[in-house]
Amino acid sequence: MAADLSAYYDFMVETAYLAGRLVLAHYQTGIQPDFKADDTPVTVADRKAEELIRGRIEQRYPGHSILGEEFGSDDPGGASHRWIIDPIDGTKSFIRGVPLFAVLIGLEIEGVVQAGCAYFPALDEMLAAAVSLGSWWNGRRARVSPLADLRQAAMAYTSYANFLKAGRLHQWERLQTTTAIRRGWGDAYGYLLVATGRVELMLDPLMNPWDCGPFPPILQEAGGYFGDWRGHITIHAGEALATTQTLLPDVLKILEDS
Repeated sequence: MAADLSAYYDFMVETAYLAGRLVLAHYQTGIQPDFKADDTPVTVADRKAEELIRGRIEQRYPGHSILGEEFGSDDPGGASHRWIIDPIDGTKSFIRGVPLFAVLIGLEIEGVVQAGCAYFPALDEMLAAAVSLGSWWNGRRARVSPLADLRQAAMAYTSYANFLKAGRLHQWERLQTTTAIRRGWGDAYGYLLVATGRVELMLDPLMNPWDCGPFPPILQEAGGYFGDWRGHITIHAGEALATTQTLLPDVLKILEDS
């Protein structure tokens, strides 16, 4: 399995990089978005990048299925491997010229994410991992923070409005008063910060699988946790939490008691 994952790892890193360079050609050019049925923005860069990623997967792995944000699900039937892609995670940042957006690619094998990468083209930061092969940040090992006291921790989140919409303001407020630093470094960038030890906690009360596809192996291999708010490793819970293994019990207790 490790040899197979190594090949997938190399393929997804190369693919994310190529998609990121395509996206970067549209960055800070005054690009105008369209709006989808859920009122979220999408641009020509989102669509072209997903087409590039899908095209490479279909050519290299024609028997695999694909789930992407912009073009939905493509399943040849009975596939054990599924690629989960978001061509631009953080489109709202992208269209405003803010560099905290990423190309996300994850690979599920028999329903478990085994490899993933997140490329931040405007920052030129590549974060990628595969099970048992480590988590790597621009060629060096990614590791979560060693901090052991939640009261000294930094917490990131995407949007206050999402906590309000999900009816989870109380959990957000409890963590606000329990942690030392709170910053809205949202979307994939917050999870990058946890995996590389710069922030101890990132959470979203609302989450789509394509917005977090690569993160279970990235956090696991960096010594951390990615999953739902009850301690289950998953990208399909409609919510997301990333933290260190040391702080996880304290964080889960706050979320459970709130």
